[in-house]
Amino acid sequence: MPRFCANLTLMFTEVPFLDRFRAAKEAGFKGVEFQFPYDHPVDEVADARAQADITQVMFNLPPGDWAKGDRGIGALPGREAEFDRGFQMALDYARALDCHLLHVMAGIAPVTLDERVHLSALEGNLRRIAPVAARDGIELLVEPINTRDVPAYVLNQTEQAERILENVRFDNISIQFDIYHRQIMQGDIMATLERCMDKIGHIQIAGVPARNEPDQGEVNYTSLFERLDNLGYDGWIGCEYTPRQDTWSGLSWIEPYLT
Repeated sequence: MPRFCANLTLMFTEVPFLDRFRAAKEAGFKGVEFQFPYDHPVDEVADARAQADITQVMFNLPPGDWAKGDRGIGALPGREAEFDRGFQMALDYARALDCHLLHVMAGIAPVTLDERVHLSALEGNLRRIAPVAARDGIELLVEPINTRDVPAYVLNQTEQAERILENVRFDNISIQFDIYHRQIMQGDIMATLERCMDKIGHIQIAGVPARNEPDQGEVNYTSLFERLDNLGYDGWIGCEYTPRQDTWSGLSWIEPYLT
């Protein structure tokens, strides 16, 4: 049976961020994820999670300067010092939240540099921080993101992520497999899951192409969830979608799994 966690960046936005932990718990979720917690003091976020008595599954490292267009800096050479500071901040939050998955965002590539330069920079950053993360029992995630939503994102193919894992060779680095991004970029979801299952540390879902609830669109999620069970996937599935209306009225698809 799949284990679902609510993405508090996109879901339950009808209430303030710190109230979304309790909202997710009341809706039946046992775990949550979000993109970035850094606008809120670490103790406030940790207290909100503890009060809701819900598992913090994952979140992202700081993305750089979001207002200036950054969407991660893990693959941007020359920004290693900033990356390390961001990792230390994420580590502080992860410890306080008892969270064991951190997503290392690659970032958007300047047009002047070759893809190989960026992926090499990402591999170097991962090699440097993986042993530190391992000491806290933290697994690092790399996620291919589609270039329709985030043009020029460095890491956009599953095969790129596989090569990164092969090159870096740390046991605590795995793929964050987002079904929505994979369907847009490459499709062939079932066969890819079968090939990569031992490399996947976290899965995310959304309807394609609108990124709403996964009960509509191109992907047959009922069959996909059954296949994940058959493949022995025992990790979390993050609901990283934007509700079509309010969050609660769109939860009918998940009720059989939450009960």
